[in-house]
This record gives sequence, C-alpha cells and structure tokens, in this order.
Amino acid sequence: MAVATYTKAGAKATAAAKLDKTVFDVEVNNHELLKRTYTAYLANGRTNLAVTKTRGLVRGGGRKPWRQKGTGRARFGSTRNPIWRSGGIVFGPTGEENYTKKIPTAMKRKALRQSLTLAATESRIKVIETFECKEGRVAPTIKLLNKIEATGRVLLVVSVKDKLVEQATRNLQNVEAIQVNQLNVYKIMNADTLVISQKSLEAINEWLGGKK
Repeated sequence: MAVATYTKAGAKATAAAKLDKTVFDVEVNNHELLKRTYTAYLANGRTNLAVTKTRGLVRGGGRKPWRQKGTGRARFGSTRNPIWRSGGIVFGPTGEENYTKKIPTAMKRKALRQSLTLAATESRIKVIETFECKEGRVAPTIKLLNKIEATGRVLLVVSVKDKLVEQATRNLQNVEAIQVNQLNVYKIMNADTLVISQKSLEAINEWLGGKK
C-alpha cells in the first residue's frame, strides 16, 4: 500500500512510501477492541479528585434534635443523618477509587494495527522524509503543514521528540507532536491527519510488524 510522501521541505517526493501490510492493512472486524483500548486510555489518565463527606465528616449534629420518646416523631440521634437536609452523603466518592483499566500488550498492539489500518484506508496518513526544526520556530512548521496539506487535527509522529520539536509545535492549537514509542489508539483515532517521519514509519513497522 503506497502513501503520499514528501521531502523535509514539503515538496512531493518522486517515490511514494510503502506501508507494511501487516501493520496498515489488517482486518478490522472487532470495533469493541478499539473502543476498549480508547476508553482505557481515558480512564488511566483520570484524576481522582471527587470526595464527599459522610455523616461522620459533616460539621455539626452533635446534639440530639429532640428527645427519644414522647414527641410522636421518629427517633433521630443527629441532624447530620443522610436522609436530612445538610446531612452526610451515602455511598459517595471517597477519593480512593481506582479507575485504571489494564489491557494486555498483545491486545494493545492489535488495536494499534487496526487504528492505523483505518487511518490508511481513510487516506489520513502522510509520510515526510524528516521533521527538522533547527531553531524550534513555529512559522516553518505551519509552512510545512500547509505545503503537505495537513488539515484538521494533526498528529506529528517523530522518532525523537526533543526540546526543539516541542517548541515548534506546542503553541499550535490543532497540532500535537508525539514520539513514536508513545503512539496510542486514542491519539490516532482523534487525528484528522497523521504526519509520520520516515524513521518513525520504520520504527512502527519493526514494533508492530515484527520486522527487524
């Protein structure tokens, strides 16, 4: 499977890069796996900040609201009873909940192959010779992406994400640079265009295709 290939200056290359069929042309017959991997990424990045107070933590309620007998009303020992207004919360979050989800490595790699296959099928992948940003400037990055017609949310996959790459992309709203070994289903599925450097493509083929 051939894909549009560009030089580091943004000009169209004479020879198109070929995508490994074992990575970019697999059968996508289980969308449940993609969904499970996608939601696991979100769950594992979730910050557990929600905490509610039980009846023992709510301030006040130390005095019995009325005597035990003789009033004709139900017995209550505290105004912080959960069924009262301003009372404690029953079964609320405590801040100790664990929302993480574990996905086996084999399933992660299979989901990655399927997501890359969908991206290739939808012509969302572009390959560049290399991504150079010697001064870490944003303007050359914008110029390059415009030349190769990378539109929408752009995911730039590089072999090494150094300080200069971070400086050249962090202020662009719809552009995100990611190192190839951090590639995941969530990033791929959310990107409108995947711009992959040649070295990153080779690393992907070795990582997911088993080629060395």
